[in-house]
Amino acid sequence: MKIFLKIILSILGVILIGIGIIVVVFQLEMKPDKDKEKEVRIQAEQYLKDNFNDNFEIYDTLYDNMGNFGFEYAAKVRDKKTNIEFLAYYDDETKQMVDTYIADKWEKDLKSEIRPFIEEIFGETTDFFVYFTNDNIGRELDIDPLKPKSYKEFDVAPIIRITVHRKKSDDDEKILNELIASLKSEDKLKHGSFAISYIDEKGVILDDEWHKDF
Repeated sequence: MKIFLKIILSILGVILIGIGIIVVVFQLEMKPDKDKEKEVRIQAEQYLKDNFNDNFEIYDTLYDNMGNFGFEYAAKVRDKKTNIEFLAYYDDETKQMVDTYIADKWEKDLKSEIRPFIEEIFGETTDFFVYFTNDNIGRELDIDPLKPKSYKEFDVAPIIRITVHRKKSDDDEKILNELIASLKSEDKLKHGSFAISYIDEKGVILDDEWHKDF
């Protein structure tokens, strides 16, 4: 009986030690490497010097410990005049520094443009987000960050995600078509994709999400 108890305790001890090691490793992986943070900051400082002006400043760094982005470390940059915040990081594929300035600027501009339409149709408390799927769209379109132009000058199709705190209505498609028609007629947006989620204030999904491209 004592031998059996010792075996059980030994097994439990090994399990606890294993769990402890996993916890320690996880905590270490969650912490950013100070040297890598310093490296990306230095790279970003030179990048800003070469491509931007004194209106832009680095205010922090980002460590992607969950694999959500296409990089591990990035510098957080702010336009001091407009308060637009974006990222600058080293792209392993292109082997050069890139930034998300144009994408983030256009997202802010477009959100301001369509906010009155969204609030009029879905209500002032409606949550919505705007984003371009290509963070490096500025480089792809060869846009000078100091002369950023407008998204209206290019054939782009951003995604607008709207969250409404109710179940789906039979009139939602008609409402969305009217919204799209208004945006087009007033030259706010020619192409894009809407996604509507039905989620209550507590985060409970009330109905299936649906999409509409235009």
